[in-house]
Amino acid sequence: MLDYGGRGKTKKPVTVLVSFVLQSMLVTVAVLVPLIYTEALPKRDLMSFLVAPPPPPPPPPPPKEAPKIRVIPRVQAPQQMVQPRAIPKQVAIIEEEPLPPSGPVGGVVGGVAGGLGSGAAGGVLGGIISAAPPPPPPPPPAAPIRVGGQVQAAKMVRQVPPPYPPLARQARIQGTVRLEAIIDKDGNVKSLSVVSGHPLLVQAAIDSVSQWKYQPTLLNGTPVEVATTVDVNFVMR
Repeated sequence: MLDYGGRGKTKKPVTVLVSFVLQSMLVTVAVLVPLIYTEALPKRDLMSFLVAPPPPPPPPPPPKEAPKIRVIPRVQAPQQMVQPRAIPKQVAIIEEEPLPPSGPVGGVVGGVAGGLGSGAAGGVLGGIISAAPPPPPPPPPAAPIRVGGQVQAAKMVRQVPPPYPPLARQARIQGTVRLEAIIDKDGNVKSLSVVSGHPLLVQAAIDSVSQWKYQPTLLNGTPVEVATTVDVNFVMR
């Protein structure tokens, strides 16, 4: 009897068994085909799975250790004399060779008259040294001879009177300026230094005395430098 309003039951046990067997065979074939036909698989993927990765590089060798320097302690000899424990039966005697005669190579046996004591043929007959003695040092420069102002004033050749400074005249300043003068061998005033005097009168005195002229001072017939004192008087009239 058929039911037209619903799904009919058409499956039978034989049909289910046949379907199960066919499905099992298909699954078996699907599993065995890749195992039998390996050429069908891509070689690149197969090699990536089968080839093992390269081993890591070996570690670098350990650094070489620096050679150790062995320090040998220095054994100092005792400063004091130590008595030996036993007296040796034989004592070695060391004879030193005689020293060669002192003197330069090439000396003459017995020496040469006037030569050196070592027998070298380099002396001068009679024992006179060939080298001349060094010249004597030059004498030190002579200091100026001091003479009195009165004596040097008597030898004056030219005297230039000093002008009266205007400021000193307005301030009615007068007095004496004393100067220390060095006169050279020709009688010219070489240098001047102030000993005393008013500041307003000093420069006028220096300008005047520097133009003075003296006769040369002779010592044993030779002109010499002299030092003297010069007084310049400023008096208002």
